[in-house]
Amino acid sequence: MAANSSSTTVASKTNNSTGGKQSGPSAEQVVAAFQRMRQEQRSMAAKAAELEMEINEHSLVIDTLQEVDPSRKCFRLVGGVLVERTVKEVLPALESNKGQISRIVESLSTQMQAKGRELTEYRERYNIRLVGEDEGSSKGAASNRESEGGGASKGGAGVLVS
Repeated sequence: MAANSSSTTVASKTNNSTGGKQSGPSAEQVVAAFQRMRQEQRSMAAKAAELEMEINEHSLVIDTLQEVDPSRKCFRLVGGVLVERTVKEVLPALESNKGQISRIVESLSTQMQAKGRELTEYRERYNIRLVGEDEGSSKGAASNRESEGGGASKGGAGVLVS
């Protein structure tokens, strides 16, 4: 019975802190949304790194082909099919592809910055702390809350994310 009354007290404190309005998302929902946004940012970073590698490969091939006779035969992989072309046909296509990939990387970089701002706002809104961040003050505050029996469900207590 005591456990039920304490959880009711926590719930009523949460409702009172919101002014009687409907309570926000649960701690689990907040953490899940935060983790999803972090994963989206990580996947964008991985894609940007992959495309940077492709730009480097294109630059290497372009530099090599610029030193070669333009009428020389070369082979290009197009859609999984190896096609025979001349250097003067392939070089402009490679430079065009490199430019397009560079624009995509710039776009991804802008999106990652926007996602970073969104993550920061979300962290501030829900008072999310990452494990290892501000270790000295966070550990003491977290252990005090846990010893009180409230955990992260108390209003304004925040959420600890690993």
